[in-house]
Amino acid sequence: MLTYPALIAKTVLFRDMTADERKECLLFLRATAQTYKKGSVLLHAGELTDRMGLVLSGSVTIESNDIWGNCTILSHIGKGGFFAETYALLREEVMLVDVRANEETEILFLRVSGLLEKLPGSPWKEKLIRNLLLISAHKNLTLSKRSFHTSPKSARGRILSYLNTVSLQKRSDEFEIPFDRQQLADYLNLERTNLSKELTRMKLDGIIECKKNHFRLISGSSQVIDSGIPGHRE
Repeated sequence: MLTYPALIAKTVLFRDMTADERKECLLFLRATAQTYKKGSVLLHAGELTDRMGLVLSGSVTIESNDIWGNCTILSHIGKGGFFAETYALLREEVMLVDVRANEETEILFLRVSGLLEKLPGSPWKEKLIRNLLLISAHKNLTLSKRSFHTSPKSARGRILSYLNTVSLQKRSDEFEIPFDRQQLADYLNLERTNLSKELTRMKLDGIIECKKNHFRLISGSSQVIDSGIPGHRE
């Protein structure tokens, strides 16, 4: 944990806190750091947790895996991002997702369940609760974005919806995405073969250029996306 003081100070969770407040807050939250290898599951669906995680290095994916082996990637969380804050506060709620290390990753775990108790004389508590609300609002927005990407009926519509969003966020028509091909297919709820075939068609149609996770959107290509809503075209 002491290796990342600057990162911790800059995260949303500790926004507007003094150095002393952060120190007191981290002690109260019983902060502990742990390193995971690529592919390791940090938190399992079906379990309870009272800890949320801060990604100190590396990245994790939030996945929904069923008993038939189907995987849906709900989000990707990189350095400085948080996960499991809702489950950590609602300690009786069973986790419905797995949290998996996307690469070698170090996590700072924080026990936030104690925030529901009265903490007299804790100037950082109000700041922490406010910052948790901001994190929760951002997560809701992230999940809403995914629903936009999976609503088009066609594979091309889903791919274009996602790539357009990333382009807007990066403010560039050339960018890298955090997913490999299988992860992108899982995120967009597509079969990997269908995703690969459609990407090839889109390159031949002059809509995109791509190599691995690097993409460039080519302007001047007019595309109509089927939103999946009857009678509506985008």
